[in-house]
Amino acid sequence: MKNIHTILLSLCCLATLNVLADDKSPVGITPEMPFIEIQHEGQTVTVKRIQDTSNKLIDDFAKTSRACPPFCIHPIMIAPDVETVGEIELLEFLNTKLKDGKGLLVDARMPEFFKSETIPGSTNIPFVLFTGENSQKVLSLLGAKEVDGKQDYTEAKELTLFCNGPWDDQSPRAIKALIKLGYPTSKLKYYRGGMQLWKIFGLTTILPELNTVEKPK
Repeated sequence: MKNIHTILLSLCCLATLNVLADDKSPVGITPEMPFIEIQHEGQTVTVKRIQDTSNKLIDDFAKTSRACPPFCIHPIMIAPDVETVGEIELLEFLNTKLKDGKGLLVDARMPEFFKSETIPGSTNIPFVLFTGENSQKVLSLLGAKEVDGKQDYTEAKELTLFCNGPWDDQSPRAIKALIKLGYPTSKLKYYRGGMQLWKIFGLTTILPELNTVEKPK
């Protein structure tokens, strides 16, 4: 239950887009978007790319090969009618759906992954919670309501789910579990790139356990 109460505290994450015409950063996100600002657990975080054009990944996300199974490459479409999004679409989601409280960015990994590093604005809902005994309670936290013995998803939040990368099964399992529970596919999005692609693009990450932000140089 402790994890579920933590989810409630995180549902207030907001995002606001900031565009400065005179921004001199050599590495922008797009020509029109040098950065965005995100509220992550009460802290304002500036999400931008690492400015050092010679920067390279040196951690586990620099790995190209993992044993398959279990770490096999997932298809672009993880389930029928579930939209797969990239980094720009994810940032737009943060700036619109998350900002107005209608959406939630879900880090579907187990807590130890989330605590080591995550994407700003995310809420940790491990994929196992969608299949365990607390699944109905999690659905209620996401805005679903039980009406006449059935789940009503009219006011349920739009979710974008991610995990470690295109080879990781945690967010695909969460999405498939949500669909099995009846969650509308129109309210589900899959950020297939996950942490690996997010870091390859040099985008800002959060280190929640240390309460610090990995700031682009």
